[in-house]
Amino acid sequence: MSLHAQKNSKQSPNKEAETTLNKEEQKLLSYIDANLPRAIELLKESVNINSGTLNIEGVKKVGALYAKEFEAAGLQTHWVSMPDSIKRAGHLVAMTPMAKNAQGNKKTKGKKLFLIGHLDTVFEPDMPENPFTMLNDSTATGQGANDMKGGDVVIIMALQALNAQGLLKDAAITAYLTGDEEHAGYPREVSRADFIETAKQSEIALAFEGANGLNKVATARRGASGWQLNVTAKTGHSSGVFTENAGYGAIYEAARIVNTFRETLSTEKYLTFNPGVFIGGSDMQYDDAKSFGSTIGKTNIIAPSTVVIGDLRFLTEEQKNKARAVMSNIVNNNNLTGARAKITFQDGIPSMAPTEGNDRILNIISGVTVDMGLGATVAGDPGSRGAGDISYIAAYVDCIDGLGASGRGAHAVGET
Repeated sequence: MSLHAQKNSKQSPNKEAETTLNKEEQKLLSYIDANLPRAIELLKESVNINSGTLNIEGVKKVGALYAKEFEAAGLQTHWVSMPDSIKRAGHLVAMTPMAKNAQGNKKTKGKKLFLIGHLDTVFEPDMPENPFTMLNDSTATGQGANDMKGGDVVIIMALQALNAQGLLKDAAITAYLTGDEEHAGYPREVSRADFIETAKQSEIALAFEGANGLNKVATARRGASGWQLNVTAKTGHSSGVFTENAGYGAIYEAARIVNTFRETLSTEKYLTFNPGVFIGGSDMQYDDAKSFGSTIGKTNIIAPSTVVIGDLRFLTEEQKNKARAVMSNIVNNNNLTGARAKITFQDGIPSMAPTEGNDRILNIISGVTVDMGLGATVAGDPGSRGAGDISYIAAYVDCIDGLGASGRGAHAVGET
């Protein structure tokens, strides 16, 4: 794709196939068409390499495969390793010579672009296999075909097409493919440190996560964070429950709090909070690292403890902070008799908030698709996407996401 100045000419509704591309741009499309079989073979080869986030060798193998393709487009590649304590493979970085020379904020002729992909998938080696299979002439299935090896191949083929026409000589472009997008290593300050610092030296970030249809991109994505509710209460024989002396127990209080969250906040646009773990009873144990818990639960005992673990998704930092304040107020007030509650919050992935700069990039991309005869490109619903790597850098550069392959069923067997 060539990001060029948007043209003012409007396309007739009766001439949807008509294009206004110049000869240079037409040559780019011809290259893509001619090399489509090779692109499919590259996608097949990478999909058939298991690269679940925790499969370090598999992630590195996909990185090595893609590195050769970037180098074929004239980019210089290097691998960003992670400390052993992070337990992640690392990241692949590919840079045009101009981008490498431009590090340190040297001026370039055009905008400095930062292209984002990821090498890992949610499919670990012990999960059901789903080898690459063409279902028809335009649809394939396979582990990570959509999320997001299809998008990675889009990046590679676009750069190879540009290079074939000699259009990368003065281009400052960095492609950054992380190895743990699906389950980023902790602490994030380490696993995303180089990613963030490299992005800060660019001006525009384009991410190639799966597309939601041909003419929709993401100008905003919600962030994700976590919360944990711990409730303790008097315990005793269940015959005394609801009395002033015995109280209500921890499970009732936790249920009241979570339901009040729903009643108070569930109608706010772009805000969601999902309790994924809810455990209560006697002698309760919970392993946060494994997201696994156990308890002794006798019906004739008032539950002395309960833990609820959930996520909180938001469009802006302001929305996140307001929601946290409301949740804290619900937890700290009007507790049921005999119960005490505490909530803690954990930051995760920040949001990619909507900005005027993001909208300006959208207008340029829309100009490209209009010129290609595909109609205008519009912003998709931010609520339809979760958090992604682009969110870590959205505060520093203008961003667009959703430029990758179009498909369905991401994160499940049969993904297309």
